[in-house]
Amino acid sequence: MASLFKDPAKLSAYRDRRFNGSQEEFEQALLTSTTVYIGNMSFYTTEEQVYELFSRAGEIKKIIMGLDKNSKTPCGFCFVLYYSREDAEDAVKYISGTILDDRPIRVDFDWGFVEGRQWGRGRSGGQRWLWKISSKRVGSTKTACRLWCWVTGLIPTGYGPSL
Repeated sequence: MASLFKDPAKLSAYRDRRFNGSQEEFEQALLTSTTVYIGNMSFYTTEEQVYELFSRAGEIKKIIMGLDKNSKTPCGFCFVLYYSREDAEDAVKYISGTILDDRPIRVDFDWGFVEGRQWGRGRSGGQRWLWKISSKRVGSTKTACRLWCWVTGLIPTGYGPSL
């Protein structure tokens, strides 16, 4: 039953492949960072909406919207940089899982923003891989959506599709 819930001792479920350092250095960066990553955002969510929600956790230094590197349009994620670690912790603790623009967002600690991380990593420049999944591979659009939720952890383990 405990596997259904996030491990509170683990700072982040994500390990950035571009981080140049050891696992210990990565974990230390997460412990001291004032940056949070926000995922599963609508492509139509504005910077103003992000500011309105995340300013409730504390004073925001900067918001960096994730963009498709080809079309320069939002692609479902952003970074919020706070002035203090406590504000970043409050954002992760209280805002993660809330609904923003009709979608449950994921808020996670990030090791820190560096130029270039604002671009989506998908083949087309974005992170829209869900829409690239062929119905022949997974059976239906509904199954593709369930697969996306299962992979991103938006539904508890055990409820995702069996692959």
